Amino acid sequence: MANRIRKGDLVKVLTGDNKGQVAKVLQINQTKNQVILEGIGKRTRHVAKSYTNPMGGKREIHQGINISNVALVIDSKSTKTSRVGYQIDKDGNKIRVARQNNDKAIDKLDKKAKKGAK
Repeated sequence: MANRIRKGDLVKVLTGDNKGQVAKVLQINQTKNQVILEGIGKRTRHVAKSYTNPMGGKREIHQGINISNVALVIDSKSTKTSRVGYQIDKDGNKIRVARQNNDKAIDKLDKKAKKGAK
């Protein structure tokens, strides 16, 4: 099943320490059902000295948040969120729609572009 949240979407965190914050999706890990958000989930990892990193030290990394803990933002000013659904228009294109916004189209997915992306 396709993820309803995609790279580049604006999302709002629903649970956890960062509850209520709005961020952009940088990456999606479908095997772990996690999203990596810009500025959220940063942790410090201590790196030992090695051939590739002769100085060692600290490195900042991003940790993922479960995809069920974020919601798509449909209005960036009021940060109103919505569930996402799919509809097929009269031309046969699959369209992502916002359920809390009277099924207003979010973006269009052309079948040909989708097949070419695989």
